[in-house]
Amino acid sequence: MPELPEVEGVVRELAPASKGRTISEVKVSDVIRSSKELGKEAIVKGKTLDDFIEELSQMTIMDITRRSKYIYFHLKKEGQPHLLVSHLGMSGAWFVVDSLDEVTERKFRNHIHVIFTMDDGGMLVYSDIRRFGELRLLGKEEDYSPLLKMAPEPFSKEAIDHFLTMASTPKYARKPIKEVIMDGHIISGCGNIYATEALFRMNIHPNRTTERISEKRKKELFEVIVEVLQESIDAGGSSISDYRNINGEAGTMQTRLKMYGKKVCGQCGSSTKSLKIAGRTSVYCPKCQR
Repeated sequence: MPELPEVEGVVRELAPASKGRTISEVKVSDVIRSSKELGKEAIVKGKTLDDFIEELSQMTIMDITRRSKYIYFHLKKEGQPHLLVSHLGMSGAWFVVDSLDEVTERKFRNHIHVIFTMDDGGMLVYSDIRRFGELRLLGKEEDYSPLLKMAPEPFSKEAIDHFLTMASTPKYARKPIKEVIMDGHIISGCGNIYATEALFRMNIHPNRTTERISEKRKKELFEVIVEVLQESIDAGGSSISDYRNINGEAGTMQTRLKMYGKKVCGQCGSSTKSLKIAGRTSVYCPKCQR
């Protein structure tokens, strides 16, 4: 959390509010400075804080896009392109404000860790309660190899063939299907929430091994995953726990979820069960999902 729909919602709001603006000053919190001094590299990754601050100064935001669960800030300075990659972790949030007082929720205001002051006086603020997110300044995407290993975007034409091919390999065929579809190398951006929902809609037990699901059913499952992701995008994402869109706006997909976080199955009335798969709690209906 956040997953693809939540990140897409942030980007759709963040891009028009930030494009064309130039960063005049960068500040980081004492918490981040202390973590850097201890070698923990909280939030700001891959560079010293001094380099991060100096290099970002006077960069202009040309565009903001999404890749899987990452936010890409496409920047330019002195004619040279740069890329700031943001992952929201568990509780990261961006705010576009003129004053820090506009960050109205105390839990976010108390955990502001990076402030970009713009040349027009406004601010682009990054808050992260748990500090599991990251900001990584690169020259280009290729400078950080894990970004190149992500699966195609689920809405692209090549995504379903990639999923079917990867799911049939020995590495993944004997793994639980829930673990496979949450793997960003297999499907981009599908995490615990939407994997849970898609498997429920398909009546597939989350612990069923991938090789025990027919090719036809895997194709149908992929299509349902895409449908669920798009439905959530249209609803502004799921505002569960600490997720917010920019400036504290909440989504509504959480009101449409049929299985994630449920104690009773809305389809048959049975009590739900849960188990750990790939370190995540997987809720399912023992009667509907086989």
